[in-house]
Amino acid sequence: MVVNQSVKRQYAVRGEEILRVSDKVVSVVQARAPRQGGQASHMVVACLGGDKTALEERPAPSPGPGEILLRLRVVGFCGTDLFKLDFNGAAAGTVLGHELVGEVIALGDGVTEFTEGDRVAVPHHVPCGTCHLCRSGSETMCEVFRENLLEPGAFADTILVKPRAVEFAAHRLPDHVPDEAAVFVEPAACVLRGIHRAGMEGGDDDSPGTAVVLGAGSMGLLHLLVLRAAFPGCCVIVVDPVAERRALAEKLGAKSGTTPGKAALEVVRSATGGLGVDAVFDTVGGNETLEAGLELTRQGGTVVLFAHAPDGGKAGFDLNTLFKYERRIVGTYSGAVKEQAEIFELMNKGVLDPSPLVTHKMPLDDFERGVSLVRSHQALKVLFTPSRAGSEA
Repeated sequence: MVVNQSVKRQYAVRGEEILRVSDKVVSVVQARAPRQGGQASHMVVACLGGDKTALEERPAPSPGPGEILLRLRVVGFCGTDLFKLDFNGAAAGTVLGHELVGEVIALGDGVTEFTEGDRVAVPHHVPCGTCHLCRSGSETMCEVFRENLLEPGAFADTILVKPRAVEFAAHRLPDHVPDEAAVFVEPAACVLRGIHRAGMEGGDDDSPGTAVVLGAGSMGLLHLLVLRAAFPGCCVIVVDPVAERRALAEKLGAKSGTTPGKAALEVVRSATGGLGVDAVFDTVGGNETLEAGLELTRQGGTVVLFAHAPDGGKAGFDLNTLFKYERRIVGTYSGAVKEQAEIFELMNKGVLDPSPLVTHKMPLDDFERGVSLVRSHQALKVLFTPSRAGSEA
């Protein structure tokens, strides 16, 4: 299909097909129908290269041995999804999406842990568990971990879950855990891994610890919620330039919300008797926030990097602030099976509920609108539901 990209927005109706063209995203919405020969089909949001996507019809997958097939209930739009769209990180034809809650609609041979109708939360990565990296506690660096175990991806009406994820990572959801909370199992596990790497469990004084979260977007606020759930009593200060987000952070349990710079330093010194916090979690990315994090930590404290830096970004701080005062900088990118299990247990116990972070919910047909809301900072967390055609099937 050749589309005139100079046209800002136009609509053309051709039988059952509606073609919508915008300057950023091309969405093709077709009425769902059985393919020739009765083969089932479903709708997916496919990457077209660059930041463009299309809602297109494809053959629906069917489960083989050890696999399960899910009907989409909700899928979260992640900052990594946006990064891949904005920086050409997904090849044409790729289906993104990995923060998934679905309903089991078919089982492959040998699957006994699930039944049709179960609600399931399942991440897309599982390590091998046997390589040197896994045995050294670096499971998220395992080569096997990089494989996407959701086919074709979670921005689809139906999703095939591969055997390794079925066996080691899929969680049947109890009735009291809503979809809007369970969809955070994967991103919250990523957060928890960073908290563990920060050494928040350390110390001999039984103190619940002190922390700063830089950024009050969805991942920054998720850090706040996971810290409060995993370490009740932990003093968390959230730093963000937007007043509404600081207010939300305080409503969700932050000791205080403050603006960056001198104000943040004063709040931290007041809250810690001048010491600085045990750990800073940078959910913004870049050298500026890294330097701010180092300034806010105590001697012996840790800065955790939890965000992409701009392309070519380099650190420019005085190395002696690390060396002389035994500070640490650690990176954390994903969450392993053990963190996923810990997060699921926190949700099951009712001490972690990230559902207040959800601000928008819409069908896959409106993918363009959801992405636009995130890009323009009008949405905190967007969830997508099945396409309109998928909902009617």
